[in-house]
Amino acid sequence: MSHRIPATRAQRVTTSVAVLGIAALGLTACGPAVGASDSADEAAATDWASIQPADSISFWTNHPGGSQAIEQELIDGFTEETGIEVEIVTAGANYEEVSQRFQTAQTSGDVGDLVVMSDATWFTNYVNDSLLAVDDVFAAADADTSTYNGTLFDDYLYEGAHYAVPYARSTTIYYYNQDHYAAAGLTEAPTTWDEVQANSQALIEAGVTDTAFSFPPAEDYPAWMMNNLVWGYGGGWSDEWDASAITSEGTTQAVQFAQDAVQDGWANVSSGSPADDFAAGATSQFIGSTGSLGSVTETAGFEVGVAFLPGGPVEQELVVPTGGAGIALSAASTPEEQLAAAMLADHLTSAENTVAFSAQTGYMPVRADADASSLYAENPNFEVAVNQLETRTRTQDFMRVFLPGGDLTLATALQSILTTDADVAEALAAVQTELEGLYENDLRPQLEG
Repeated sequence: MSHRIPATRAQRVTTSVAVLGIAALGLTACGPAVGASDSADEAAATDWASIQPADSISFWTNHPGGSQAIEQELIDGFTEETGIEVEIVTAGANYEEVSQRFQTAQTSGDVGDLVVMSDATWFTNYVNDSLLAVDDVFAAADADTSTYNGTLFDDYLYEGAHYAVPYARSTTIYYYNQDHYAAAGLTEAPTTWDEVQANSQALIEAGVTDTAFSFPPAEDYPAWMMNNLVWGYGGGWSDEWDASAITSEGTTQAVQFAQDAVQDGWANVSSGSPADDFAAGATSQFIGSTGSLGSVTETAGFEVGVAFLPGGPVEQELVVPTGGAGIALSAASTPEEQLAAAMLADHLTSAENTVAFSAQTGYMPVRADADASSLYAENPNFEVAVNQLETRTRTQDFMRVFLPGGDLTLATALQSILTTDADVAEALAAVQTELEGLYENDLRPQLEG
């Protein structure tokens, strides 16, 4: 079965704030059958040529990357251009809270028309039939989706339809302290994980640092940050819905490599944020989000180097996972609101505006035709990040981003493996069993029923 295709204006805007407790994401009692999404059918049935955009809509966001000011600026421009008023709703402090509020609102009908959805929350909302397939309504809004970065756009592709467009998008990238490298006589960033080990040992032997490399703790998305390592060894967190990849030779070897790195002393598991440790000079290297480029550069008291993620002994090229969030249309909104929301989504992510958003937040430009030269002039490391996006990325493994509870299960297990002498093969076998249980009991009935 084919699932995703991996890649390649009145001037007043009202802001309302909702405070939520953190709640676990859940699935409602019935979802769409695979290949027969109700929202896709409804979108296809709508005569978009007869629809006029609504006069007002709402945008639910968590302001990713501290984007309140630039979101307001871009939406002010949209309202001035179209006359469509936009209510900006702070729908949560993070992606999970936004998604939970959006799901809860399905019963009341008071839902956002355009909603921020992360790589790990949009699929739950798709399963609950809460998202509208965007392809036809974007065409009706004269929005050109062909200029989106292909990998990023296809992150939202399932069963032949897209359910969001890229917005606050990132990848992981390799950060290293250039001052530490110079002091240790190192001239090149590592291109393989064997070189990561060699450089790390050289840094420690030169007395430059006590911690040469930091892995992230459970709360800092280690399954995302370590996907590069696992892919480099030819493994993965799953092959679509097949979780046996977790116990494959490649995955086992990759996770064993990480555990050995910590036990051998050239790496550690950060007690907080590896990015903060790095900026403070407490660790020499880490893998982090490209969304941290601006803040790390500003706070570090040294020359920050970035490089493509290292390859492994099996896979050298497509070893970079995408991340961040897109913006999706509510299936519960009226066609008029959906058309207006599509227009807003296109505006927020236009070639010009995606660069403005990137400049203020550190996220990646999401359009292939965007002129990011101003970003490169401000921070040359940004060009490295964009080049990596265009040449080394692949879409993520289903069991991490699509399975509710999947990322948490992986994060908890990785934390335990890296901080203890747990048997790696046995621990990964337990993870496979847990993920298979989550899929069979919670998700598969939703996809097939």
